[in-house]
Amino acid sequence: MNPHSNSTNIPTVVLVHGAWADGSSWSRVIHDLQQSGVAVTAAPIPLTSLDDDVNAVTRAIDRTEGPVVLADHAYAGGVIGATSHPRVQALVYVAALAPDEGETVADVFYRDPSHPQAPELKPDGDGWIWLPTSAFAAAFAQHATAEEHAVLAAVQRPIAVACIQEPVPRPRWKDVPTWFLIADDDRMINPDTQRFMAERSNASTRIHKVDHAPLITRPDVVTEILSEAAQSLGH
Repeated sequence: MNPHSNSTNIPTVVLVHGAWADGSSWSRVIHDLQQSGVAVTAAPIPLTSLDDDVNAVTRAIDRTEGPVVLADHAYAGGVIGATSHPRVQALVYVAALAPDEGETVADVFYRDPSHPQAPELKPDGDGWIWLPTSAFAAAFAQHATAEEHAVLAAVQRPIAVACIQEPVPRPRWKDVPTWFLIADDDRMINPDTQRFMAERSNASTRIHKVDHAPLITRPDVVTEILSEAAQSLGH
């Protein structure tokens, strides 16, 4: 039996990590959801191109059964919006980017001014963008501990420039119920940008005074909005 399968009527939360991270960034949220009886799995994406990442999410969803709540962090908002899997019935954006049809992730990321402590993002000679080590404490997760900063920097995964330069197709948020957690203390994605995208997508919005990585620093608020989305599919 598929280890991630469940009753065809019970929703599964599928989590998609952002740039400079992997599925372990959701560890605390996964634990909290499992403790409350919510089926959950994390989709590993290669961060090589938008299409590659969408295909990886599709493969992860194929390993589940029943309705799916598809959730993302940061960059992966472009990925979940472009995912057309028929069992996706709700989207949850966590401190994320939600480009519209024809827009790129870079278009919305740079829509509003950057925070003074946001890092300068430049690709290396091979076209990969790495986050400067100091940026984890300064902007990515300023509310995390020094130990957490060290681990985040050590395990970070770079993102290919192609990921943020590919226009997205018609986004799924136009067709399914959507939730948006706005991180009001975000130094990576301007909170005003998040408010614009949440309003544009007609999302059920929650605003918290959290940093860019609440899945690490405030997993309780992330778990709450994910649980709400999952419960909405159970009725």
